[in-house]
Amino acid sequence: MFRNEPLTDFSIAANRSAFAEALDRVRRQLGAEVPLLIGAEAVRARKQKVRRNPARLSQVVAVVSQADASDAERALDQAEAALPAWRNRPAAERTALLQKAAEGMRRRRHELAAWQVFEVGKTWVEADADVAEAVDYLRYYAEQMLLLEKPAALTEVPGERNLYRREPLGVGVVIPPWNFPVAIPTGLTAAALAAGNVVLLKPAEQSSAVAFQMVQILREAGIPPGVLQFLPGPGEEVGEHLVRSPRVRWVGFTGSRDVGLRILRTAAEMAPVQQHVKRVIAEMGGKNAIVVDRDADLDEAVMGVVASAFGYSGQKCSACSRVIVLKAIAESFLRRLVESVRSLPIGDPADPSILLGPLVDEQAREKVLRYIELGKQEGRIALQGDLPPGLDGHFVPPVIVAGVVPQSRVAQEEVFGPLLVVLEANSFEQALEIANAVPYALTGGLYSRSPTHIRQAVEELQVGNLYVNRKITGAVVGRQPFGGFKLSGIGYKAGGPDYLLQFLQGRTVTENTMRHGFAPLQE
Repeated sequence: MFRNEPLTDFSIAANRSAFAEALDRVRRQLGAEVPLLIGAEAVRARKQKVRRNPARLSQVVAVVSQADASDAERALDQAEAALPAWRNRPAAERTALLQKAAEGMRRRRHELAAWQVFEVGKTWVEADADVAEAVDYLRYYAEQMLLLEKPAALTEVPGERNLYRREPLGVGVVIPPWNFPVAIPTGLTAAALAAGNVVLLKPAEQSSAVAFQMVQILREAGIPPGVLQFLPGPGEEVGEHLVRSPRVRWVGFTGSRDVGLRILRTAAEMAPVQQHVKRVIAEMGGKNAIVVDRDADLDEAVMGVVASAFGYSGQKCSACSRVIVLKAIAESFLRRLVESVRSLPIGDPADPSILLGPLVDEQAREKVLRYIELGKQEGRIALQGDLPPGLDGHFVPPVIVAGVVPQSRVAQEEVFGPLLVVLEANSFEQALEIANAVPYALTGGLYSRSPTHIRQAVEELQVGNLYVNRKITGAVVGRQPFGGFKLSGIGYKAGGPDYLLQFLQGRTVTENTMRHGFAPLQE
């Protein structure tokens, strides 16, 4: 029976000591080379990329080999060779290896989380939750595959036998993001492997060292080398080549809307030798809103908005980037919100007291700074926090923009950073209209004590995940299956009972059992 992996309780001194020791162990490994994994071979590529700690730019985290098109072709050869044996292996055997990987990940959870602190700037709590989610995916998808392997119930007719089989798609590519550098690549990979597919993992450039650790754990659990391969490198080169290849049957992607749409266009192009339409599973971000009703508990609402908007410095596709407040309470809410955000400690997330760390790289920092300047033009800055002196990283202080109209760019476009827009609504109906008036539909929230308004929000808020009187981040596998619609993505919800169906195809076999005579076996 599936049970979620519990989060680490850092109020316990022993847990804090264990995590600090993991940070020290990983710190001693920093600067090592990260190879490609093509079949059973660890490959040092000609091109390499230095990955630095976004909170401490003088610190090299890893030197990552960069795959090219020729590496991708060799990996595809290995994948095609490994597919028949893996596809034909009983689901019980495949999923047993995933369960073993989950145990291996549990044993190394602090170390995996520590890698995230150094490579992508996650705080202790955020990094720990990411690993716990990855463990959940391994277990949950393993159990779900055992359910899907059972024959589907079909209508019975005398003299006829009907069989419904679910079979894997084949060779696929996983292209995950950097912001959940263990959970999302593990989830996509585990689902595909459980279903009998083989995977070429093209990790995000910003989190390749973390992804390498994840792949090692799965391989150590017994996943064959050709079944799971590791191809870090530039998306426009190795990623593009894999998505375009006629040998690839499916693509699993999580990331920005623009990249996701480009993958969809590229995958839809048919090569002359191609005999299948590629399946694309894509989660592409959000512009998520929390509505604060006039009768809301403002203390709870402020805490929920702060956690949703500024957890991991706003670098979550599920983050709250808009809060829509009923005008009657707007002034009081904004005043409390500003004071709460002003107190958030900023700095190196290796320090357990830090709640706001760096942005992942300089490109992300520059983009958020441009939106802050745009916010000054489209509204007024209610808060622009101060950065502590001496920081050596890609830091941006928390910013709250008020007085904007719903059609403004800062209220419409996804901003991956600590920038929150506050909008006012004259009525609850108008608040819902503002919340829905964006091209995304990922997460959303409501703080209200009105049963009528809660029911109305359930019916009318266009989001894949709606949270009432709680924060809108932190979906849990098996409890809150995650994913949206509109331009937030296509596909079934991750961590839910339908998710594995995307990696399978159905076949129906019908046999006439009313035999006419008997034909003995011929030698």
